[in-house]
Amino acid sequence: MPSALPLGLPAPEDGVLPPSAAEGASDRAFCLYVHIPFCAVRCGYCDFNTYTATELGGGASQDAYAGSVLAELALGAQALEASGVPSRPLSTVFFGGGTPTLLPAEDLAAILRAARDQWSLAPDAEVTTEANPDSVTPESLRVLRDAGFTRISFGMQSAVPHVLAVLDRTHSPERVPQAVQWAREAGLKVSLDLIYGTPGESLEDWRTSLTTALSYGPDHISAYALIIEDGTKLASRIRRGQVPPIDDDDHADKYALADELLTAGGLQWYEVSNWARTPADACQHNLAYWRGSDWWGAGPGAHSHVGGTRWWNVKHPRPYADALAAGRSPAAGREVLSDEDRYVEDVMLRVRLREGLATDTLTTSGRRAVAGLIADGLVEPAAAFAGRVVLTFRGRLLADAVVRRLLPD
Repeated sequence: MPSALPLGLPAPEDGVLPPSAAEGASDRAFCLYVHIPFCAVRCGYCDFNTYTATELGGGASQDAYAGSVLAELALGAQALEASGVPSRPLSTVFFGGGTPTLLPAEDLAAILRAARDQWSLAPDAEVTTEANPDSVTPESLRVLRDAGFTRISFGMQSAVPHVLAVLDRTHSPERVPQAVQWAREAGLKVSLDLIYGTPGESLEDWRTSLTTALSYGPDHISAYALIIEDGTKLASRIRRGQVPPIDDDDHADKYALADELLTAGGLQWYEVSNWARTPADACQHNLAYWRGSDWWGAGPGAHSHVGGTRWWNVKHPRPYADALAAGRSPAAGREVLSDEDRYVEDVMLRVRLREGLATDTLTTSGRRAVAGLIADGLVEPAAAFAGRVVLTFRGRLLADAVVRRLLPD
């Protein structure tokens, strides 16, 4: 089952935020995340807040889900206005999950229309949905594009059948190019998600996945190291010795290969795990997270952040729907970040970006640590002297090592 929600302070039933949330809001982008918690099957590695029909049980209707999200969007607009947060057009909208495209395309379009009605969309707003390659049709993609979607992110994960089998992915590799072609014909930008480090995946398997993904000509590729989460089916299989454990050195080799091949294929990295064909093709929604913008997260288990106040919704679709039907916020708890909390998060997120972290935002001890990072080859000297911390070697483990040395003890 999905991991537990964090502890926090009680959240008010009307969703109103503390006065600090409104401070400086006009200078920050505002985004929307919509969580669609439904999946046809649960993948063996997945720890996300998602549910199959069997796991949902009675009282939680996939058919009625869009109506619950519409109710939360209306509540959100009212709560922000009551909190004194100025109305801002949405810079980005992102439908994630789960598999958002398990809902009818018309439902996703209705949610986007409601978001536009509540807050409006910026003229150049990026609107993305995640999808499995086997959950779309040419018709559904045209409905999404006509509704205002601009981008689709397909969960390709691998081009190698035995790797997909370990991950419990249900699509065949042959379906991916077909789905990409349909999305192109509908006028959508295309991103592909890949996972490396699956037990039993060789370096040549990973090379095959990378070269195959590049052959489809995507605008964007995300490549994530597989993390084994406690309580997942894959974690149990590793514990029982049915598949080998993951290996950090294997991850490092595969990351280096990804950076080499993706760069040679015309994509440039802009965040540790993300490459885009042009700066305009970078995922603007994720950049908003990494830069500390504001966003409302709608849906069960979704997290939100406005001006240093963060809150999260109840996890299960049934109590989520019940709260909204009763006119209450579905928030399960919230926290107001301290200045130190916000500094730590800013360092953790911005150091992962190609644009880097401004050194003048670091503490005195953090600025002193930069010299040691240069000496160890983890930071580009020219970038550091120009006033930013930029990683020389990308990759999750090295980014984590840099962060630990920049933060106070």
